[in-house]
Amino acid sequence: MKTIGLIGGMSWESSLEYYRIINETVKEKMGKTHSCDCLMYSFDFHEVERLQHQGDWDGLTVLMVDRALDLKRGGAECIVICTNTMHMMANAIKTATELPLIHIAEETGKTIEAMNLNRVLLLGTKFTMEGSFYQSSLNNYAIDTLIPDENDRQIIHDIIYKELILGEFKDESRKKYIEIIEKAAKNGAQGVILGCTEIPLLIKSGDVSIPVFDTTSIHAIGAVNYALEDTL
Repeated sequence: MKTIGLIGGMSWESSLEYYRIINETVKEKMGKTHSCDCLMYSFDFHEVERLQHQGDWDGLTVLMVDRALDLKRGGAECIVICTNTMHMMANAIKTATELPLIHIAEETGKTIEAMNLNRVLLLGTKFTMEGSFYQSSLNNYAIDTLIPDENDRQIIHDIIYKELILGEFKDESRKKYIEIIEKAAKNGAQGVILGCTEIPLLIKSGDVSIPVFDTTSIHAIGAVNYALEDTL
């Protein structure tokens, strides 16, 4: 089993889900008392969130690369960024560490392709929805990425930063997300990517009329598959 290096704390609520899913998946695949060989660096998210909203992506890149290098020095054999937005630094981390990086958008693209879908809605922070890393990754699988209109993007973003990262999950907010997803479904979206690792704590499969792609679960399972590829 390869040692997984996890960059977490963005937020800790979703990092907890990563740890749970990764260890449950290892146990399912290997049985008995097996669990994951992993390391985690967990940020104080307050500092990360402050730099995000200041637009200091260079400063954030330095922080992320430094922590990835710490994980490498600790024995990590691959890197998993336990959040969607900070995959903006994925290439910098991969270059600096020279380690395999399990990319959340790539793993999501593989999952969508396996369902023969080619037009999906992306929900996440404004940084994720308005950025290019998801679209460019999904293009490799001939998948068109839709994003909500400007007003709906702000609603989604605000709920993430004002509620979800604080561990607050309100029915009113769930209904707003569902309305946005169903609007997209009527306009041709065949599925929805929950492209913020906190959103699956609010929206579940079955809440809406189209398939839901839980990026936390997809990413965590993809990391385990990589870690165990030479073991099973």
